[in-house]
Amino acid sequence: MAPKIGERIEIQSYKHDGNIHRIWEETMVLKSQSNLLIGANDRVLVKESDGRHWRTREPAITYFTSNYWFNVICMIRSDGVYYYCNISSPFVIDDEALKYIDYDLDIKVFPDMTYIILDEDEFEQHRKQMNYPDVLTKILFKQLHTLERWVQQRKGPFSPEFVDKWYEHYLTFPNYN
Repeated sequence: MAPKIGERIEIQSYKHDGNIHRIWEETMVLKSQSNLLIGANDRVLVKESDGRHWRTREPAITYFTSNYWFNVICMIRSDGVYYYCNISSPFVIDDEALKYIDYDLDIKVFPDMTYIILDEDEFEQHRKQMNYPDVLTKILFKQLHTLERWVQQRKGPFSPEFVDKWYEHYLTFPNYN
């Protein structure tokens, strides 16, 4: 069952072998459909699998879709919006949290919409360690190229109005952070 707008949910990231990778303590749901969840958080507690804890430094709008193998975190900073994009499994939601598998490959997008691909070494290491099937590797690289096209075309969460619209909506909730 999809969470309700205004509800706070936990986000859990896993690795291919089923081990927990990272947990975001709470994100407020701004839009919730069976194939799409848009959320927001600000200075949220993050727990790492190695036991470390830290807080995010800025407000963020999160974009999760079950139609593609990626998710996007839009970080609102004083010098513009930075995007951190995870190549991941499509999300699922249960009564515990929103969950996905993180496949290491990431794209960091800067406010001027230039971008870099990150963690290719980590992906290669985990692909061998966890025996990613060839078909999975092909899917992940195809999705990486789809994500690059979205950035170049300013599609979805990269469109000029996306972050402003959803951040303004987030600020209308009582006790938004």
